Amino acid sequence: MTDIEIARATTLAPIAEVASKMGIPETGMESYGRYIAKVDERLIDDTQVHKHHLILVTSISPTKAGIGKTTVSIGLSLGLNKLGHRATVALREPSLGPCFGIKGGAAGGGYSQVLPMEKINLHFTGDFHAVTSAHNTIAALLDNYLFHHHGEGVLREIYWKRVLDVNDRALRNVTIGQQGEGVERPTGFDITPASELMAILCLASSIEDLRQRIGHIVLGITHDSQPFTIDDLGATGAVTALLLDAVHPNLVQTTEQTPALIHGGPFANIAHGCSSVLATKFALTFCDYVVTEAGFGADLGAEKFFDIKCRKTGLQPALTVLVVTTQGLKMHGGIPIDRIKEPNPNGLVEGFRNMDHHISNLRQFGQNIVVAINRFDFDSESELDLIRQHCEELGVACALNNSFSEGGEGAVDLASTVVATIENSPSEPLRFAYDSTDSIPVKIEKICKNIYGAATVTFSEKAQSQLHELDVLYAPDAALWQYPVCIAKTQFSFSADAKLYGSPEGFDISIREIIVNSGSEMIVAIAGKMMRMPGLPKCPQAERIDVVDGQIVGLS
Repeated sequence: MTDIEIARATTLAPIAEVASKMGIPETGMESYGRYIAKVDERLIDDTQVHKHHLILVTSISPTKAGIGKTTVSIGLSLGLNKLGHRATVALREPSLGPCFGIKGGAAGGGYSQVLPMEKINLHFTGDFHAVTSAHNTIAALLDNYLFHHHGEGVLREIYWKRVLDVNDRALRNVTIGQQGEGVERPTGFDITPASELMAILCLASSIEDLRQRIGHIVLGITHDSQPFTIDDLGATGAVTALLLDAVHPNLVQTTEQTPALIHGGPFANIAHGCSSVLATKFALTFCDYVVTEAGFGADLGAEKFFDIKCRKTGLQPALTVLVVTTQGLKMHGGIPIDRIKEPNPNGLVEGFRNMDHHISNLRQFGQNIVVAINRFDFDSESELDLIRQHCEELGVACALNNSFSEGGEGAVDLASTVVATIENSPSEPLRFAYDSTDSIPVKIEKICKNIYGAATVTFSEKAQSQLHELDVLYAPDAALWQYPVCIAKTQFSFSADAKLYGSPEGFDISIREIIVNSGSEMIVAIAGKMMRMPGLPKCPQAERIDVVDGQIVGLS
């Protein structure tokens, strides 16, 4: 059966029953139909948050063969519930761009899914649309301001672009205001998950905090070298109003009717890649174990989860699960994609270098690790044994995940291993990749050299000019210098070259551009050729999506 057929064959519980299982009072939720609800983040209790166990799921560097990190995250929560623990999973919302592009849906797979998967993968509760509308409202108000103040020379530089939740390379660079319809100028589009508003939505601690962060967003620079913010534009209240519903976390259920929280959706290759702080803390308020994931490999998602999300909130993961597959390891071992399903122990062993690099990085952060082998039906026992033996040599716990084909029962071994590891040797207090007091270039260099393994880091003329401008615009004691760094980089390699698999050495990371996100309070550094508006592949997933007899098909 396909993912969507399994989803349709699953009996869903009314969302009020799911909320009741989690201990959420009826007054603490607002239904969006029968099977989806928004929950009240004011129920968060920080005294409970720090009593319960947060588990991060990350992976080796992803490949075009896929890793199945979301399937493992959901499966682990199912396995924990099978063991009698009160557990849930906190995930990001899927973006329409990848859903209709190359990746497809992002609601898990097989018998390890969050449901209703069609709604989650498409419009869901409208959070992405709210972010898109709010972002573009700012752009419209800014261009209106420029039009009515044309000739006054108010702004010498404008940072704010527009966004859409589609993959559309044709919109990366555009010219607006042509033929006298406004002030003609070059600009462009990013994808909605790259919007600073998406990052703010995921990092805000309350509606009040959301509003304050929105007001601090820097839209451009005035002619007298002052940051021009949304507060200066006078649009803070209007933008907050557009996000008033989106700030509330979304409650759904798994294929086994256990609760799941899905909220926010920044990508980890172009943003910080974590679901919302509010959803995570809400889950930790009501559950003993909360499984969450960070996008793409541990060099991107996990690093940003620790250095940005945890640094800002005080969250402390009890353990990190590193997802591996035999296919992924073989690709990192140099085996062509059309042969990775075939037994190849030498290629598998060569691919261990990528896994080992991630394990070493996670240990730098003080994390104890469980390697989860996401099993496929073509995996050979001998190759699975090779992975187990290698993990044993490294002193890392290892367990199989069969949740795709068996649901929670297939993840009981993984769940048992996770619980035992947390009880016997939980992670140490987090150690970050850099200090908050480090300069911005030093923060970038520490990530590139100590996490990615780069030999050198170079800054383009544009990036150097932007760093110099920051020195001019902001006083040395400004809060900006304490901001964490978010590097936008290809997910397929430790390097900035998507074709360098494995664990490359001796490479250079080139920082092309520096972007200040004063609202989300982080510095975005764009590495290599990374684009914040993806393009579509030659044969996009959209070609396989249709509606037959009133039901969506081709969505996976």
